[in-house]
Amino acid sequence: MTDTAKDPAPSRRALIGWGGAGLALGAAAAGGAVAMTRTGDDIEPTAAEAGAAVEFHGTHQAGIATPVQDRLHFAAFDVTTEDRAEFVQMLKDWTAAARRMTAGKAVGEGAYGGLAEAPPDDTGEALGLKPSRLTLTIGFGPSLFGKFDLADQRPEALVDLPQFAGDNLDRNRSGGDLCVQACADDPQVAVHAIRNLARIGFGKVVIKWSQLGFGKTSSTTPDAQTPRNLLGFKDGTRNIAGTETDRLKKFVWVDSAKEAKDAPWMNGGSYLVARRIRMHIETWDRTSLQEQEDIIGRDKGEGAPVGKAKERDKPFLPAMKPDAHVRLAHPDSNHGATILRRGYSFTDGTDGLGRLEAGLFFLAYQKDVREGFIRIQRHLATDALNEYIQHVGSAVFAVPPGVRDKDDWWGSTLFSKEA
Repeated sequence: MTDTAKDPAPSRRALIGWGGAGLALGAAAAGGAVAMTRTGDDIEPTAAEAGAAVEFHGTHQAGIATPVQDRLHFAAFDVTTEDRAEFVQMLKDWTAAARRMTAGKAVGEGAYGGLAEAPPDDTGEALGLKPSRLTLTIGFGPSLFGKFDLADQRPEALVDLPQFAGDNLDRNRSGGDLCVQACADDPQVAVHAIRNLARIGFGKVVIKWSQLGFGKTSSTTPDAQTPRNLLGFKDGTRNIAGTETDRLKKFVWVDSAKEAKDAPWMNGGSYLVARRIRMHIETWDRTSLQEQEDIIGRDKGEGAPVGKAKERDKPFLPAMKPDAHVRLAHPDSNHGATILRRGYSFTDGTDGLGRLEAGLFFLAYQKDVREGFIRIQRHLATDALNEYIQHVGSAVFAVPPGVRDKDDWWGSTLFSKEA
């Protein structure tokens, strides 16, 4: 981060109370990607290429409908403190640091030049780097509502996910009291964010598990090229766009007048399902092209649905095999259920048997998990793709609304006395 000039943020001496810290956070308004524009003979770079910052404040948190960045560092935390006031102060400290980092600034007084006797306020590995469209999105897990006398604030829509057919979940990669999703176009910026959040939270929270991701597998900017997953197929062709305000309102954002009657603090928020999906890519790579296309329900080159010529042609589901993935996952097969996907590919070495530990880190936002992910996932029980994938990690979180202004903070609607 290039700018260490002071602005309203905790000083180093205040940060020593956090254990010394630095972090990069963000939140942004929904919107489409910034396109290349021509000025005379020059072409101006996109926001991504320019390393632009994403606006922190807004009605909704960034990292949901925001144009999807290239890299991910996702972390689930467990709360270790029993002191509600201490936890609330940590959320405020996280928010204060977020305002600086999303603007490309270091936390507090920076990584150097301060008190030699104290740890620096910032870890320093993002010095000199652009903001890279960094966003951080916070969510609260079901287990958090068993702490701090929050039981009566747990939304009905924040359900524990049921056991689905084929699940082989690792408890060490599942659950969490809260989560932070860091997305950026530079992986070092995203990693720096989570690293410094953990520093700020030392003694109050601890990372339970985390996941690095690359190569976005879904897009919220349909005018851009559709990305491909590790199976080699385009993914997210019909995903909700960040500019589709009507679809976002219908399927993603919680409305207190309707969905949040039992938990009005969720007005403007959403619900996140995170699933770590292992792909048996060695088996997939030995499968014929025709069988691969039959399993997915689209051709591998253009991405067109069966019987169609272009990727965005409307699928004719009866033309697909009954167990084709697209047919089973399509809203028309699920009473209109629609989710906003924001997943990433991952590779984590090998499994000890010579096979890559690789797959999809699936992230899906919706206004009600029961009517979104759960309904769709149950219908995928007969998916032909299940022979090649397995869900090995799982978590669900209530994602509160965005930080409104400089006096607001993450979780204020849940923890403020007025809420």
